[in-house]
Amino acid sequence: MGIYEELQARGLIAQVTDEDEIRELINNGKATFYIGFDPTADSLHVGHFMALCLMKRLQDAGNKPIALIGGGTGYIGDPSGRTDMRSMMTPETIQHNCDCFKRQMSKFIDFSEGKALMVNNADWLLDLNYIDMLREIGPHFSVNRMLAAECYKQRMEKGLTFLEFNYMIMQSFDFYMLYQNYGCNMQFGGDDQWANMLGGTELIRRKLGKNACAMTITLLLNSEGKKMGKTQNGAVWLDPEKTSPFDFYQYWRNVGDTDVLKCIRMLTFLPLEEIDKMDGWEGAQLNTAKEILAYELTKLVHGEEEARKAQESARALFSQGAAAQMPTAEITGDDLEDGRIDILTLLLKSGLVPSKSEARRAVQQGGVAVDGEKVTDIQEIFPSDAFAGEGMILKKGKKNFRKVVLK
Repeated sequence: MGIYEELQARGLIAQVTDEDEIRELINNGKATFYIGFDPTADSLHVGHFMALCLMKRLQDAGNKPIALIGGGTGYIGDPSGRTDMRSMMTPETIQHNCDCFKRQMSKFIDFSEGKALMVNNADWLLDLNYIDMLREIGPHFSVNRMLAAECYKQRMEKGLTFLEFNYMIMQSFDFYMLYQNYGCNMQFGGDDQWANMLGGTELIRRKLGKNACAMTITLLLNSEGKKMGKTQNGAVWLDPEKTSPFDFYQYWRNVGDTDVLKCIRMLTFLPLEEIDKMDGWEGAQLNTAKEILAYELTKLVHGEEEARKAQESARALFSQGAAAQMPTAEITGDDLEDGRIDILTLLLKSGLVPSKSEARRAVQQGGVAVDGEKVTDIQEIFPSDAFAGEGMILKKGKKNFRKVVLK
């Protein structure tokens, strides 16, 4: 099985420009490909995780990855999947974020000489002359076709700025420059980037008379159709200072039953034969699958030692034996308001605190966690379905736990 067939079997391929050509390139290690990362934060997050894994898979198969850091496009902001405009960043913030990205990417990609490249599109975008850019690139983009792209449709409803309208042109220009300067013949990206990627292949064809390829990878969505990688407290980061290895492990340990095998197939490097045997798993076996998923991904991001420690901590806390011995607190429908309960009331009703003022202090001091995830907002709200199954594990401090169930 070639790498292309493996990507298909893992459910990673969404759209391709030329399937036969792409299969030929990547199966034979002939692809020099790039994926772009805009430095909108000082850490990569789970949303970038699949792209990093894809780069590793393709590099392991003999292909050459280019990690393109959007030091230039970061000044504009990608409108894809947005209903509002991204906030402007200073040059200093952009540079800091780029530096952070480099350190994290090196855990996935071998940047030793000749094996991979990391480039910054600020190197060519920031020096562009506006008139020259209009004359050289402008004639090759149809405004009608650009407005028909899905990435612009959503923003059109609230008002698409001319600043954001240029993003597709900038990304297309990136592919054009990478093709000329580094022999980059393929671009990969999330399925929401399809229109931007086609813009690049079309620009290369029109300007250079050459053929370049594009392939989008399936977006990581849960069974409700929402992007995975976000919690009630925000994104799940790859930086251990922003999301601890334990919290990272717990995020994957708590994925839904209907999502766990899909995540194992798409994100881990376990052999497909091993994963295929899990397809029939159900009931308690799915909890084993969740442990496998959480361990494998934590190992990828934080190393084997941190993965082992996170797993041991989670097992000690959430094992059936510990859960059975853990004090249980019951809440009823009368404790809910419109089917929901806030964290301060929850702490009080569970018996972990004697008053709401004590609950407020515990949350503000960072001593409260729900199902292994720290709660820092005193207005955090939990719906009734958060207590489904065996209930919710509520923690105050290091040793005070309650299993909270809804009766």
